[in-house]
Amino acid sequence: MTLQTCNLQHAFLPHLLLLILIFLLHAWRGCCHPQCLDYKPPFEPRQPLVFCKEYSKFGCCDLEKDEEISVRFYKIMENFDHSGYVTCGKYMRSILCQECSPYAAHLYDAEDANTPMRMLPGLCGDYCSDYWHQCRYTLSLLLEDLGSPQQFANLTATIEEDRRRFCDFLVLKDNQYCYPNVVTNAELNANLGFVREDPKGCLELCLQEVANGLRNPVAMIHADDGTHRFFVAEQLGYVWVYLASGSRIDRPFLNLTRAVLTSPWAGDERGFLCIALHPRFTTVRKAYVYYSVSVKKEERIRISEFTLLTHDDNQLDHSSERTILEVVEPASNHNGGQLLFGHDGYLYIFIGDGGRAGDPFGKFGNSQNKSALLGKVLRVDVEDNDNGAPYSIPSDNPFLWEKEARPEVYAYGVRNMWRCSIDRGDPATGRGRGRMFCGDVGQNKYEEVDIIVKGGNYGWRAKEGFSCYDRKLCQNSSLDDILPIFAYPHKLGKSVTGGYIYRGCQMPNLNGLYIFGDFMSGRLMSLKENVTTGEWQYNEICMGTDQTCRFPKLINSYYKYIISFAEDEAGELYFLATGVPSATARAGVIYKIVDPSRRAPPGKCNIKPSPVKIKGKLIHFHPKEGKGNLKIIKTTTTTRTPTRRKPIIIIKPPMPTRKTIRKTPPPPPTTPTRPRGRGRGRGYKRGRRLRVGSVRLVSADGLSDRGRVEIFIRGEWGTVCDDLFSNKAGTVVCRQLGFTTALAVMKRAALGEADRSVRILLDDVECEGGERSLLECKRSRVGKHNCSHGEDVGVICVTTSHQPEGFPN
Repeated sequence: MTLQTCNLQHAFLPHLLLLILIFLLHAWRGCCHPQCLDYKPPFEPRQPLVFCKEYSKFGCCDLEKDEEISVRFYKIMENFDHSGYVTCGKYMRSILCQECSPYAAHLYDAEDANTPMRMLPGLCGDYCSDYWHQCRYTLSLLLEDLGSPQQFANLTATIEEDRRRFCDFLVLKDNQYCYPNVVTNAELNANLGFVREDPKGCLELCLQEVANGLRNPVAMIHADDGTHRFFVAEQLGYVWVYLASGSRIDRPFLNLTRAVLTSPWAGDERGFLCIALHPRFTTVRKAYVYYSVSVKKEERIRISEFTLLTHDDNQLDHSSERTILEVVEPASNHNGGQLLFGHDGYLYIFIGDGGRAGDPFGKFGNSQNKSALLGKVLRVDVEDNDNGAPYSIPSDNPFLWEKEARPEVYAYGVRNMWRCSIDRGDPATGRGRGRMFCGDVGQNKYEEVDIIVKGGNYGWRAKEGFSCYDRKLCQNSSLDDILPIFAYPHKLGKSVTGGYIYRGCQMPNLNGLYIFGDFMSGRLMSLKENVTTGEWQYNEICMGTDQTCRFPKLINSYYKYIISFAEDEAGELYFLATGVPSATARAGVIYKIVDPSRRAPPGKCNIKPSPVKIKGKLIHFHPKEGKGNLKIIKTTTTTRTPTRRKPIIIIKPPMPTRKTIRKTPPPPPTTPTRPRGRGRGRGYKRGRRLRVGSVRLVSADGLSDRGRVEIFIRGEWGTVCDDLFSNKAGTVVCRQLGFTTALAVMKRAALGEADRSVRILLDDVECEGGERSLLECKRSRVGKHNCSHGEDVGVICVTTSHQPEGFPN
């Protein structure tokens, strides 16, 4: 028995180790992600770069930024003779160009917005040692653009002579992502710029929350009028207007709550189901709505027309309702619920098969019966209908001349189409423009996605997906049904929610991707057409890891019940979901779909919304608690206007390969400061007892505006760890000392570490910036820490009438 156990362990151990190795490899691959210093994904520049050419295909610089880096480089190189130029030019160029690296945020330690950003990119150890041996006195020239000429003179003079301190300041501990390893790592750069996939092929995307507190949001549309506002309908009967800023107008665009038939029951399919605006809304000023109604205890579907108020572009005239069409519903489910205006200008109406199960109405069911409106796609003309019938029949409707067929029918054999959309077409070629995609909810086994064509029979109830449902009808040779482009079994989901083909500008990787979901399983899915074969490839969409979605405002979770998808005026995609599928529960959220792998180049997707006249008040949007509420406390040099500054002059032995420049350095600024205690641990200040929480800056050179941060607590002075210590915390310290703000926070004891006799008193300090003392900030208990004096934090303070550009606030 013991021998068998031993053999089993030997047989199992290699497999276990392999699994652990795979897990660790996946964890390593997910630890960092491409990100620029503006906290956004990298991009392909619209024009090739001239100076940092290696990042012309994909990176974080456009031509303007490339030119700015080039100017900085040549300004620095003015300080060198020929041999110095040859020796140090390659280091200067490589270091400066890392702002253009697709991994710039990681190189600058800027992925976490709650920690101070590095002043220079993180180097690998060997590269730093070579740089120190060859060109160490150039560090001051790289730093001179970050502050006034004397701000970093003391720092560079101290560390340039000590290789260990020099590389402690510059080296990035992550050996895979430091420069230059990050450039040469084949595994890291294999699929750079493409949508990230997990090991199972699931596309990793992120989300941005744009609205919340909604009651079963069933539809979101735009007016295509340049305002970039969007209109959100709730199942209860309200429609709200949201401006491009995200704020909502407090008065509803439409309130049909008294007329709409629905209930608080979870899963009730009745209610206000859709809204569509006339394609020339700015001039025609009409909206069309689809909702459930009870007329003399008979349930019906009603499609109505409303006109905009003459004095308010954000509210419909409730007295203007005109019924376009009513259809009796034999059951309370399968109500359909989609209205669309096609590119032909006609109104398309998608109606369910009447409910119950299996379409039991009549010999062949409602869907196969062209004399019934249930289970159909209808097409009507509502143009110029003010003085006549509410709609007319387009002359090319497919069954216009067929005996006993309803002339409104455009396509048939549908069960319960829930959410349809029209493809805008490829932005460059126009391919696909006008195609109509629909999700059709299945019966017992399959959900399907269809492309609607004129006269098409989509098979229900003969077929469900690709399989037979009613075998007698299925074997009928005259069925001639159109097969779905995709169908999935109920193990993936039980209620499809149709989506959109992405044709927006901001996420070029997603162009041509059809994104849809499932209401019951909460699964997000995608289809991509092979233009050669016409086949559609399926990929599931999953949320990126915490690290992948570590961008400002982005989140990687959502409520399960996916009700609808939407497209804004610019073509960006959204979906509407809820945590409680009830028409009265304020659990609905709207999410924008974001690709964290690549964005469009800066300036390409800029929009300027037309002004909107508002009557009433605006309700500003606040995301729910969590990462969507992330506050950025760091800025970068990417948007700063370059300014000419004199080079920093440091008194030290001249480097043989650098021009010797001898100038008299200007005197240090006479910045007013509050007096500090004279002796460590004495607890008195000019005869007065120090307050608990008082701070001081300890500098080896006696400089008053910079140094190691020490705080007075319980009768002694102690240091503060740099973990989580941000520029806001530095500002709290500087304001206590009479300065305006913190110019920089220095980590890793860059401004000196205390000796062992000094206790570490604070760790994990997180401030908002308005606190009077570090003790008022979020922090660990006094004396509790997990750091050493090698992590003593320091600050550089400054008094200015305005904060220097390029530093956090």
